[in-house]
Amino acid sequence: MCAITGMYHPDADFPIEGSVLRCMTRILKHRGPDDEGFYVGSGVALGHRRLSIVDLEGGRQPVENEDGSILVVFNGEIYNHTQLMRSLKERGHRFRSRCDTEVLVHLYEDLGEEFVNELNGQFAVAIWDKRRRKLILARDRVGIRPLYYSTVSDGTFLFASQIKSLFCHPLHKRALDLIGLEQTLTLWVTVPPRTIFEGVCELAPGCIASVDHQGIRVRRYWKHSFPDKGDYDYAPICTYCSDLEELLYDSVAIRLKADVAVGAYLSGGLDSSIIAALATKVTDNPLLSFSVTFGDSSYDEGYFQEMMSKRLHTDHKTITIDNKKIAEIFPRVVWHAENPMMRSAPAPLLMLSALVNGRGIKVVLTGEGADEVFGGYNIFKENSVRRFWAKNPSSRIRPHLLARIYPYIQTKGAANAFWQAFFKRGLTDLSSPYYSHALRWGNMERIKRLVRPEIRSQFDHKQHVFDELDAYLDPDMMRWDPLCRAQYLEMTLFMSGYLLSSQGDRMMMANSVEGRFPFLDHRVIEFAAKLPPEYKLHILEEKYILKRAFSHQLPPEITQRPKQPYRAPIADSFLSSGDTLSSSMLNAENIRSGSLFDPVAVDILVQKLAAASAGGISAMDDMAIAAIVSIQLLGSQYLEYPVFSC
Repeated sequence: MCAITGMYHPDADFPIEGSVLRCMTRILKHRGPDDEGFYVGSGVALGHRRLSIVDLEGGRQPVENEDGSILVVFNGEIYNHTQLMRSLKERGHRFRSRCDTEVLVHLYEDLGEEFVNELNGQFAVAIWDKRRRKLILARDRVGIRPLYYSTVSDGTFLFASQIKSLFCHPLHKRALDLIGLEQTLTLWVTVPPRTIFEGVCELAPGCIASVDHQGIRVRRYWKHSFPDKGDYDYAPICTYCSDLEELLYDSVAIRLKADVAVGAYLSGGLDSSIIAALATKVTDNPLLSFSVTFGDSSYDEGYFQEMMSKRLHTDHKTITIDNKKIAEIFPRVVWHAENPMMRSAPAPLLMLSALVNGRGIKVVLTGEGADEVFGGYNIFKENSVRRFWAKNPSSRIRPHLLARIYPYIQTKGAANAFWQAFFKRGLTDLSSPYYSHALRWGNMERIKRLVRPEIRSQFDHKQHVFDELDAYLDPDMMRWDPLCRAQYLEMTLFMSGYLLSSQGDRMMMANSVEGRFPFLDHRVIEFAAKLPPEYKLHILEEKYILKRAFSHQLPPEITQRPKQPYRAPIADSFLSSGDTLSSSMLNAENIRSGSLFDPVAVDILVQKLAAASAGGISAMDDMAIAAIVSIQLLGSQYLEYPVFSC
């Protein structure tokens, strides 16, 4: 895994500053500590940091073709590169290495921009076509690897694996994008290509861009898609189970190919247990597994992690996290994430990747993506129950089904009336494409009220948020089953915008660890999309087909346990851990100097939470604290200092 950077100017005679390129590249050393490479040509420059995983001696970048007319820098892995290399050699291409990067050069020679359709992998790619003076940027189908771009005042186009690299250019302004802020405080993420920083764009997942003297043109080469509602092949589930086992086994097997040792995260849940179990079948060596445990039992899954480790005979290592450590490390989390956060969950994962790195491991398999692809989240169940309730809104019995999803809901007295009123909001608005997520997003208005009134007055909920969201999403989604619509929103927004970025790539690469995600192989995603919805969410049983397909490989304690979402303490960490930089972000002086939040409103919230009893802090108040602390830190880290030290 690596980092890529670069600059392009439409005028071939424009002087490109090599010192700026080096700064842009070296600030991303954490993504690639093993090597660096640069190319400076006529109006163009490419930079690369390398984490050596495949062809340790022969994989230096940039890589060029035989006559030097095409160059590439690449961040990622191409899992089918061996087959592609064989085919390219048969067509007359000559290779200097066995590295997957060189495949990209020759594949582009043959297919042009259509080369991306041949790749099975996770990648951010930049190709410089000298003859055409054209820069090609491409990102993997689901957004596992990041890629950002911007243009500065002298007309120079910049791109990089992380935003901090773009800010190394002396002409790049640094300011928060208020529309991006409003989107984050509504949807939890920004809508691509918009980011939280003004002028910085994200190349959306599944997209390819070409940049030349005519400007930048972006097109989508792949998208999440589902059959029309009811248009499914209802083969027996056992048939699908067999196909899924075979497909997922291959997905794990190709992700274990490396010239370095590969480990696995083991959370104690269904998804990581499946991946670890399959990995032990592929490799003859004991699998190295890693877990996070918590001192607070309400977050801890250590019992199940230990159970799976013993069953699979893995060499297992754990790290135990407490509230104070989360508060202490959170500034580093924000520095690497480059985004506001509604959760503290990335902090333990940052510490976990440090544990992995300390063991000399560069690659880990994880179970991310299974919940989105196979219907594992409570929001999918909630969507199903509310739609059932909407058929008879006056029913007194149907809303009680929500207590099967959320056991903390009280079904008697005033508490029952409160919960029913909450979940009944927009109950019959079934024509909305956002029905499944509308309650979550609507609830964010409480956090927006913490923003200074003069800034909040610039928000335009419909234009800034939903007009851009409408334009970004697939217009065909209303033809899909309601479960598929909910899955699509989760995969297209939160999975790529948070799970795979702030919580995934950034927390792993902060410690030079590459994550690989077998559930996010595009073949697995496309297979799952064609499954009848009830094979994924069976009444209110999540990931039904996964449990059926792998029940013979896992103990019933894993397949039958209720899903426990991965979470970490938030308010308890920032308010009860003494004098930390994170907690200082909440004091009145820092709130005033940050200029975004209303000091009075924030103080009222802090006092309320400080007085709350154990377990008495709501999820929304927890999220508000995470948002305030992370945005305050983001401003201090990225907006207050004139230059970065490279």
